[in-house]
Amino acid sequence: MNFPEDVKYHSEHTWIKVDGETGIIGITDFAQKELGEIVYVDLPNVGSSFESDEVFGTVEAVKTVSDLFIPVAGTVIALNDALLKAPTLVNTDPFGKGWMLKIELKNPAEIDALLSCNDYKAGVGSR
Repeated sequence: MNFPEDVKYHSEHTWIKVDGETGIIGITDFAQKELGEIVYVDLPNVGSSFESDEVFGTVEAVKTVSDLFIPVAGTVIALNDALLKAPTLVNTDPFGKGWMLKIELKNPAEIDALLSCNDYKAGVGSR
Protein backbone atom coordinates (compact mmCIF):
# COMPACT_ATOMS: atom_id res chain seq x y z
CA MET A 1 0.00 0.00 0.00
CA ASN A 2 1.12 3.53 -0.72
CA PHE A 3 1.49 5.99 2.20
CA PRO A 4 3.07 9.21 0.88
CA GLU A 5 4.84 11.29 3.50
CA ASP A 6 4.12 14.65 1.83
CA VAL A 7 0.42 14.60 2.73
CA LYS A 8 -1.54 14.70 5.98
CA TYR A 9 -4.22 12.12 6.74
CA HIS A 10 -7.73 12.26 8.23
CA SER A 11 -8.95 9.34 10.34
CA GLU A 12 -11.82 8.85 7.85
CA HIS A 13 -9.33 7.93 5.09
CA THR A 14 -8.96 11.18 3.21
CA TRP A 15 -5.68 13.00 2.62
CA ILE A 16 -4.68 16.59 1.98
CA LYS A 17 -1.58 18.01 0.34
CA VAL A 18 -1.05 21.64 1.26
CA ASP A 19 0.55 24.28 -0.95
CA GLY A 20 0.37 27.67 0.76
CA GLU A 21 -3.31 28.51 1.32
CA THR A 22 -4.53 25.71 -0.98
CA GLY A 23 -5.15 22.05 -0.25
CA ILE A 24 -5.63 19.14 -2.65
CA ILE A 25 -7.86 16.38 -1.25
CA GLY A 26 -8.48 12.75 -2.14
CA ILE A 27 -8.99 9.35 -0.54
CA THR A 28 -6.19 7.12 0.62
CA ASP A 29 -4.83 4.03 -1.05
CA PHE A 30 -6.16 2.04 1.91
CA ALA A 31 -9.68 3.44 1.37
CA GLN A 32 -9.79 2.71 -2.36
CA LYS A 33 -8.58 -0.85 -1.75
CA GLU A 34 -11.27 -1.39 0.90
CA LEU A 35 -13.99 -0.01 -1.39
CA GLY A 36 -13.00 -1.90 -4.50
CA GLU A 37 -13.65 -0.64 -8.03
CA ILE A 38 -15.03 2.88 -7.88
CA VAL A 39 -17.78 3.49 -10.42
CA TYR A 40 -18.96 7.01 -9.49
CA VAL A 41 -17.72 10.02 -7.53
CA ASP A 42 -20.16 12.69 -6.30
CA LEU A 43 -18.39 15.97 -5.49
CA PRO A 44 -19.67 19.39 -4.37
CA ASN A 45 -19.87 22.49 -6.53
CA VAL A 46 -17.02 24.96 -6.76
CA GLY A 47 -17.72 27.65 -4.17
CA SER A 48 -19.13 25.22 -1.58
CA SER A 49 -17.74 25.73 1.93
CA PHE A 50 -17.19 23.08 4.57
CA GLU A 51 -16.05 22.85 8.16
CA SER A 52 -13.53 20.16 9.07
CA ASP A 53 -14.97 16.63 9.39
CA GLU A 54 -18.07 17.42 7.29
CA VAL A 55 -19.18 15.14 4.47
CA PHE A 56 -18.23 16.75 1.14
CA GLY A 57 -19.34 13.99 -1.22
CA THR A 58 -19.57 10.27 -1.81
CA VAL A 59 -17.82 7.53 -3.72
CA GLU A 60 -19.80 4.65 -5.14
CA ALA A 61 -18.11 1.31 -5.59
CA VAL A 62 -19.59 -1.82 -7.12
CA LYS A 63 -20.99 -3.01 -3.77
CA THR A 64 -21.17 0.08 -1.54
CA VAL A 65 -21.43 3.87 -1.23
CA SER A 66 -19.14 5.71 1.17
CA ASP A 67 -19.19 9.28 2.49
CA LEU A 68 -16.15 11.49 1.96
CA PHE A 69 -15.04 13.59 4.94
CA ILE A 70 -13.17 16.85 4.46
CA PRO A 71 -10.03 16.93 6.62
CA VAL A 72 -10.01 20.71 7.25
CA ALA A 73 -12.33 23.67 6.77
CA GLY A 74 -12.26 25.40 3.41
CA THR A 75 -13.99 26.52 0.23
CA VAL A 76 -13.90 24.40 -2.92
CA ILE A 77 -11.95 26.16 -5.69
CA ALA A 78 -11.55 23.28 -8.19
CA LEU A 79 -12.81 19.78 -8.94
CA ASN A 80 -11.11 16.94 -10.74
CA ASP A 81 -13.44 16.75 -13.74
CA ALA A 82 -11.54 13.73 -15.07
CA LEU A 83 -13.29 11.63 -12.38
CA LEU A 84 -16.63 12.15 -14.14
CA LYS A 85 -15.43 10.13 -17.12
CA ALA A 86 -12.94 7.88 -15.33
CA PRO A 87 -13.79 7.37 -11.64
CA THR A 88 -11.38 4.42 -11.52
CA LEU A 89 -8.53 6.98 -11.47
CA VAL A 90 -9.18 6.95 -7.72
CA ASN A 91 -8.26 3.25 -7.74
CA THR A 92 -5.26 3.46 -10.04
CA ASP A 93 -3.68 6.70 -8.76
CA PRO A 94 -5.35 7.90 -5.52
CA PHE A 95 -2.56 10.37 -4.66
CA GLY A 96 -2.07 11.67 -8.21
CA LYS A 97 -4.58 11.69 -11.06
CA GLY A 98 -7.30 10.47 -8.68
CA TRP A 99 -7.36 13.64 -6.55
CA MET A 100 -10.88 14.91 -5.92
CA LEU A 101 -10.94 18.60 -5.10
CA LYS A 102 -8.90 21.66 -4.26
CA ILE A 103 -9.86 23.99 -1.44
CA GLU A 104 -8.83 27.36 -0.17
CA LEU A 105 -7.96 26.71 3.46
CA LYS A 106 -10.05 28.55 6.04
CA ASN A 107 -7.64 27.93 8.91
CA PRO A 108 -4.25 26.49 7.85
CA ALA A 109 -3.43 25.67 11.49
CA GLU A 110 -5.98 22.82 11.34
CA ILE A 111 -3.44 20.87 9.27
CA ASP A 112 -1.38 20.35 12.43
CA ALA A 113 -4.19 18.28 14.00
CA LEU A 114 -4.22 15.74 11.16
CA LEU A 115 -2.37 12.43 11.15
CA SER A 116 1.17 12.01 9.89
CA CYS A 117 2.01 9.21 7.49
CA ASN A 118 3.31 7.02 10.33
CA ASP A 119 0.27 7.68 12.54
CA TYR A 120 -2.17 6.87 9.74
CA LYS A 121 -0.20 3.77 8.74
CA ALA A 122 -0.23 2.56 12.36
CA GLY A 123 -4.00 3.10 12.53
CA VAL A 124 -4.78 1.02 9.43
CA GLY A 125 -1.88 -1.40 9.68
CA SER A 126 -3.83 -3.97 11.65
CA ARG A 127 -6.55 -4.22 9.00
